[in-house]
Amino acid sequence: MKIAQHCVAFTLAALICVSSGTHAAEPVVTLKLSPSTINPRNSEGDFIRLKDGRILFVYTRFSSGGSDHDKAVLASRVSHDQGQTWSDQDQVLIENEGDRNVMSVSLLRLHDGRIAFFYLQKNSLTDCRPVVRFSDDEAQTWSDPVGIVPDSEIGYHVLNNDRVIQLKNRRLVAPVAIHNRPGWKAPDWKGQITCYLSDDAGQTWRRAQTLQKAVKADGSRVSAQEPGVVQLNDDRLLLWVRTTAGEQYRSFSRDDGETWSGFEPMGIASPNSPATIERVPSTGDLLLVWNNHQHLPLEKRTFRTPFNLAVSRDDGNTWQHVKTLMDDAHGWYCYTALTFVDDHLLLGHCAGDRRTGGLNLSQITRVPLAWVYE
Repeated sequence: MKIAQHCVAFTLAALICVSSGTHAAEPVVTLKLSPSTINPRNSEGDFIRLKDGRILFVYTRFSSGGSDHDKAVLASRVSHDQGQTWSDQDQVLIENEGDRNVMSVSLLRLHDGRIAFFYLQKNSLTDCRPVVRFSDDEAQTWSDPVGIVPDSEIGYHVLNNDRVIQLKNRRLVAPVAIHNRPGWKAPDWKGQITCYLSDDAGQTWRRAQTLQKAVKADGSRVSAQEPGVVQLNDDRLLLWVRTTAGEQYRSFSRDDGETWSGFEPMGIASPNSPATIERVPSTGDLLLVWNNHQHLPLEKRTFRTPFNLAVSRDDGNTWQHVKTLMDDAHGWYCYTALTFVDDHLLLGHCAGDRRTGGLNLSQITRVPLAWVYE
């Protein structure tokens, strides 16, 4: 992984080079959502900036335990000052309408101005379905849920938080991992990857042509889970997955998500932990958030620490400005949502202690973009 040793010029005056002698302010944790006896886990969520400037953060708040299958609701906090402070009381937006829970939020501003609110309705080990609701009044009210997966294809579909994207041509792309379906002899927890696509602003959906597994060069199976997707400058789509191979794998689409190339190693060393990639609006670069295990041997790429970010100016071919956000040896940093607010980056992520529940505490970290590029 290439690390830049020079300064880069930007149009933003706030992005100051190290050589100027001025150091940027450092990241600050602005909200901690700690567990309690009646609320044993707070985890993955996503952000949306409202038209009046407020920032809404929606996350999964569990009530009956800390596993992925325990009862949960989708709750929110609000910031009036670009993520520096947050409301101190939850507002529940979606009650537990699944037989097990609701979780894994993606929020997206559509081209028509509405907000799309994606999440999982989890009913059983053969029925975990992504759905979407819409708001045309800035998250005050929401439409009835629309299923992304047709009834004929219902199974255990995982759509991570902060994953749904809108392409330049307005197509919506929701990357999913399929792990089970009614009639299967056993779940396939190693994952089969595809995308669901919508060309009518989320009202109807269909599955992409490609449904694929990941394999190593020797043909042996590799777990491919929790996919994400981003559009590149040449309009191709990059899809990545966490794997058990000690690094992230990737696939490309040249037809807006209809078909995909076979998986290949991405060169991003990591444990079996999801990464997040989005484009920095002010610079056009890609920003990666992940657990950097570049300096660890393969057999030690297990724990979800440290917590890092990096920047790519060539659409993911090389990465530079590698920074460490947090590095507690017992930390469990993952399921990151990110959004850009003027000259800052907001990260909503799990940050628990793996000895006492790595996914039970989530926090929001506010990062100056000047620090990212310093």
